[in-house]
Amino acid sequence: MTENNQEKFKTSIGGQALIEGIMMRGPQKDAVVVRTNGELDISVTQRKVRPKGSVLTWPLIRGVVNFFDAQVVGVKALMHSADLVPEEEESQEQSRFDKWLEEKLGNEKFQSFVIGCAVTLGICMSIGLFFLIPMVIGGFLTRWIDSNLVLNLVEGLIRILIFVGYMVLVSRMKEMRRVFSYHGAEHKTIRCYEAGLPLTVENVRRQTRLHPRCGTSFLLVIMVISILVFSIASSALLSVVPQLAAMRGQFLYSLIMVVFKLLLLPLVVALGYEMNRWAGRHDNAFTRVLTAPGMWFQNFTTNEPDDSMIEVGIAALEAVLPEKEGDDRW
Repeated sequence: MTENNQEKFKTSIGGQALIEGIMMRGPQKDAVVVRTNGELDISVTQRKVRPKGSVLTWPLIRGVVNFFDAQVVGVKALMHSADLVPEEEESQEQSRFDKWLEEKLGNEKFQSFVIGCAVTLGICMSIGLFFLIPMVIGGFLTRWIDSNLVLNLVEGLIRILIFVGYMVLVSRMKEMRRVFSYHGAEHKTIRCYEAGLPLTVENVRRQTRLHPRCGTSFLLVIMVISILVFSIASSALLSVVPQLAAMRGQFLYSLIMVVFKLLLLPLVVALGYEMNRWAGRHDNAFTRVLTAPGMWFQNFTTNEPDDSMIEVGIAALEAVLPEKEGDDRW
């Protein structure tokens, strides 16, 4: 049984579920806590805080920068948690190619190479599945749909359906159930902290596993924002270049529109980040409506954790608490 305790404040601390563990990111520190052989392995690193006024902290720019930074840090944390899996659970040995790369690049460069490849592959797969495929389908539909707005709405609907279907299927995978339970433990722990309650297993257990500032909700927001951005930008392009509108239904037209929309993705991510950040700082009727779809969607991406998972969440959160109380407030 869970309860929704009234938030006493909003924290900027966020996390990510790992393999038998949780990563928490605080204002000054990152922590990765993994349960291995019944014990908690706690790894804490200092974050590189960007100076105030840096161009990388400017609105819109910071959204893209923080998105890529989160991908890199997340992959590193996943690799660290995977390395801590007991040997009897490891199913594969290092391949000859991996050993050759490690010998040529050195262990540190090899790790950077693997992380770079993983981040690039993950982003490319996400773009291909959730953006490129709907755009290609939309390109075929230009023969029957004359309205640019309707076409982008159809593309957006296809995009959201693919995303929801993908996450629902993933949530049914046996291997992912424990990861989603750790995701629930992460949310419950942050909820307990924001309610101003002592971080005990009993207090955390009573919290809801749904959180309005979840990364999954952020992805859903990006899907919705893309409809608006693509509709406005593509309509503007057709107005500026009327010759392009005359090519509607042709392969070249579809190719140009796909490339144009892909170039707009950084803007979509940036706007999504700013909206998520704004919603995280405010609590009113509008923000509750804005975050409602993401909250509902978390019923698929989080599961109820057991007490051992909650212990991991508590250890991870406590490890990143700022030295000065309040430094993590939004």
